[in-house]
Order: sequence, then C-alpha cells, then structure tokens
Amino acid sequence: MSSAAHEVTRLASRSRVTHPAPGRDLDNAEAAAAEFLRSLGIDPDDPATPDLADTPRRLALAYDELLDVPEFDFTTFANTEAYDELVVVGDIAFQSICEHHLLPFVGVAHVGYLPADRIVGLSKLARTVDHFARRPQTQERLTMQIADLLEEQLRPRGVGVVLRAEHTCMTLRGARSPGTATTTSSMRGHLREHPAARAEFLALTRPIAL
Repeated sequence: MSSAAHEVTRLASRSRVTHPAPGRDLDNAEAAAAEFLRSLGIDPDDPATPDLADTPRRLALAYDELLDVPEFDFTTFANTEAYDELVVVGDIAFQSICEHHLLPFVGVAHVGYLPADRIVGLSKLARTVDHFARRPQTQERLTMQIADLLEEQLRPRGVGVVLRAEHTCMTLRGARSPGTATTTSSMRGHLREHPAARAEFLALTRPIAL
C-alpha cells in the first residue's frame, strides 16, 4: 500500500449501520390487507368497485416501501483541522409511521454536533435520520436514536437533535387539528450542560425568514 493510500485508510473509518429484521411475506401481507378491508365493510372483490381489486396488493407494497430500513456506512474522518465549532445540518426531510395508528408523520430534522477527534461525512447525518425513521416509531424515540448513534460513532463534545413533524394520526383523526406540529429535542454533552451553546444550536435550527 502506498503512503498516500495508507494515510486515507488512517483518516477514514466506516461503521456499517444495520437493522436486523425478519423477512417480508408480501403475499401474506396482501391477504391480510384484503381481510382488513372486508372487516371494515370494503370488499375488494366487489364487481361494482373494480378499481379496488388491486388495493390490497398496493397497500402491502406501500407499507413495504415505507418500512424498508436502509443500511449505510457511517463514515468518519480524523479532525485534522481541529475544528471545534458547531456542525449543523438542518431541514432534513423525513417521514415515518406512528406506531400507535400506523399513519404517517412527516417533518424535518436538524442535527448537529460539536466535534472532538472525529468528524462525519455530512450526508451520513441525513442517512441516520432516514435509517431510524423507516419503522413504526414515536417521534420522541426517533429523536433519541439519532442522538445516540452520533454519540456512539463520533464521541463528540456535544450533540443536538431537533425534530418538527405533523402527525396525521392527530390531524386526520382524533383531535383533527390540521396544521399542528410537534417538536422534540435531545441535547447531549456540552449542548446540554452549557446554556449559551444550547441557545446557539437552537438559534441555528430556527427557520430563516426570507
């Protein structure tokens, strides 16, 4: 190995982020979806509503896509420049499924950290959000899982995560309160212990008026 290649190997580190899950059975999911619809008085085999014939299959495929958790490499690099200010990636669009009603919640994530010895490829912050969002979730747990992975992989001086989302389980049913948003946060290390650092991070995650 050349000295240049050896240096790249020394600086870059990859850790595979996975989500072990049982195999999918789309045929069984389709049959269950058809039975679910019939139980609600909707017969997908009714000749009077031919457009419903493929709905059970479409429903199974839609949830298969929504709940397909992507694996990825969390790539970090040595902080050779000794950068010691906040790194924040904001407005990361995400969608997830409420574990209580299996209805979507959709929003944006703001993810940041105070580097120590290592920094991360910026796209990996967005991939981290997507990885944990692609499963039946609560927004509170999702927020903490993102922060946990950053702490585990980077060992930074601080981590901040803010999520804002609209939950269709509240806007389309139940309270039926359209336009409401839920905000959750998780602050770790320096961003939790020092009010000025916390305030700086929160200021960077606020929408910018154009």
